[in-house]
Amino acid sequence: MAADLREDEAEAHVRGVCFKTGPPARTGVELEWLVHDRSDPRSLISVDRLDAALAPVERPGGLPHGSRLTREPGGQVELSSRPADTLAACVNNMAADAAALRQALDEAGLTLVGRGLDPFRDPPRVLDHPRYRAMESFFDRDGPWGRTMMRRTAALQVNLDAGDDSDGTAGYRYRWRLAHRIGPVLVAAFANSPLQGGVPTGWLSTRQAVWGRMDPGRTRHPRHHEDPRTAWARYALDARLLCVREGPTDSSAEWGRERTDWSAPEGLTFRGWLRGAPGVRPPTVDDLDYHLSTLFPPVRPRGWLEMRMTDAQDGDDWIVPTVLTATLLDDPVAAEAAFAATAPLCPDGPDGGPLPSDEMWRRAARYGPADPVIGTAVRACFAAVADSLERSCAPEELRRAVAGFAERYPERGRCPAHDLLDALHRV
Repeated sequence: MAADLREDEAEAHVRGVCFKTGPPARTGVELEWLVHDRSDPRSLISVDRLDAALAPVERPGGLPHGSRLTREPGGQVELSSRPADTLAACVNNMAADAAALRQALDEAGLTLVGRGLDPFRDPPRVLDHPRYRAMESFFDRDGPWGRTMMRRTAALQVNLDAGDDSDGTAGYRYRWRLAHRIGPVLVAAFANSPLQGGVPTGWLSTRQAVWGRMDPGRTRHPRHHEDPRTAWARYALDARLLCVREGPTDSSAEWGRERTDWSAPEGLTFRGWLRGAPGVRPPTVDDLDYHLSTLFPPVRPRGWLEMRMTDAQDGDDWIVPTVLTATLLDDPVAAEAAFAATAPLCPDGPDGGPLPSDEMWRRAARYGPADPVIGTAVRACFAAVADSLERSCAPEELRRAVAGFAERYPERGRCPAHDLLDALHRV
């Protein structure tokens, strides 16, 4: 590892690596799915069965556009696209890779399920890497929510450039604020997890409700500051340590089976570690970089912006939140429309407070577009995106996807979770 780290050096490092500025240009998407047995969605999938099913797409060339395939602690699978120069290319490339993954699992009698939370199962943790052992131990101190997040949830994440140094819609300060302002819009519009144990939870996005119950110092947005770099550096250093790596840090399967303990002292923040913690070695830049990967707010800067608040979607419905998110951030006209539409979600009223309140995030997760204030913002954002797609002569299939989703859901005060509840009531 590198040399020991001072507090001022740590703050400067976070500020430098997490907001790499430049004109917004690239789009990426990460898709998580639950994996179910096609004939029995309540049964658990063994690791050996999943390994065999994924083998064809884990070989070189198995995914035509080279998305990265990973697994989550509860057996969920994730595809992470390469950054694409256009939104259309991102969607086309991920669609091809997702189709290849879907076919491989279908041939094994398995199916990809796009839900924010597993509606039936409570699977065991199947990854035994020290990171996940420490993570589970950390979250267990505060209740069951961390285990639920690790083992039962699935999300959709859109990755976009942080922005340039300007003060306009392309600037990283504006984009950071707008990314948070549209967060409840995305939660509400695409809420898709109303069931747990086969019964309604009272939330349309139970996944978001779970995240809201977890460690707020690593799962809620940072306190507002005019400089996002300052806000994020403070947030990162004041977050509790989830783990302290010991010994080799290779994340291979062989290392993952070793019984190394990465548990962190209870209550120790990274800032506290920098100032000296009895019995714990001094931290390094490598430790700080790893700590940053254990923070899970709805918008996470990693040199780019990770938009992490959207439930997983069934079939090809992931295309709509991808298009909506990217367009609202990257098209200047749509960005300004979204900024205005989300003013009522912010605590300072119609003049536009800095960020939505925690209560707005909860209302989005509980009521979706049926909430009158949030629903109005959702419909305004969809209208802004539809206008942008028309102006830019976007591919017809993208325009149809957005228009069809808008007609089925937000224009009727609904979201995908309502379909699941309707189906339950018909049984």
